[in-house]
Amino acid sequence: MAQARLEGTLDRLGRQTLQLLHETGAVALLLGRAARWIGRGTLEWPQTVRQMARVGVESIPIILVTGAFSGMVLAFQTTRQLIRLGGQGFVGGLVSLSLAREAAPVFTAVTVAGRIGAGFAAEIGTMAVTEQLDALRVLATDPVRYLVVPRLLAGLVMLPVLTVFANAAGFLGGLLIAASGGVSPPVYLASVRRFLDAYDLVSGLGKAAAFGVIIALIGAYRGLAAAGGAEGVGRATTGAVVTAIVLILVCNYFLDLVLF
Repeated sequence: MAQARLEGTLDRLGRQTLQLLHETGAVALLLGRAARWIGRGTLEWPQTVRQMARVGVESIPIILVTGAFSGMVLAFQTTRQLIRLGGQGFVGGLVSLSLAREAAPVFTAVTVAGRIGAGFAAEIGTMAVTEQLDALRVLATDPVRYLVVPRLLAGLVMLPVLTVFANAAGFLGGLLIAASGGVSPPVYLASVRRFLDAYDLVSGLGKAAAFGVIIALIGAYRGLAAAGGAEGVGRATTGAVVTAIVLILVCNYFLDLVLF
């Protein structure tokens, strides 16, 4: 009995490992095909601009709210602790550094993954189960060039832009909370100038660009692989969000090791 359970467990682990390797290879191939189209310069510009507006402009309100409250929470926690230790001159630096390196790019990416990555998977998945992708191929239009490349470019370009908005909103939110907690704005600003440099901001934007590629690529892959009608589209949508968020957090750890 125990041997049967062990064999069953090993069988499941083996199947899951093979499935993971298969999906990793498929995503890598999809990225390679998209990169070849980008390298050729034959882009669908109207689609690309439309997806940039969708990822960037339509996400700005929620990114401003997310960024502002992230800065406010960071300032609330650091102000209380540092004033108690006489270190109010460090509050602005700690808040702005945390925002630039971690909070702004990661929270922005997670928010966009839930809002846009799910939309990518649902849209392309619906086209897959209703055979619209086959219709594109009949018209000699490659779905990767028409659907994946514009979304990939939109994620790559617009995530850093959204992260700039998140940084600005978080900075102002942190300044407001720090001032209400007893740290004057001049002290806060002097601390920001002392601890935050351009490398921190640029590195954070670089991480955001990588997260944008992950969100677009996983959403498109899950959508292209969707099957089984509405239920299959639902599974693709959920899978796209979960996979993208996990990959963002894993990628964030390794990028931190490299960049900082």
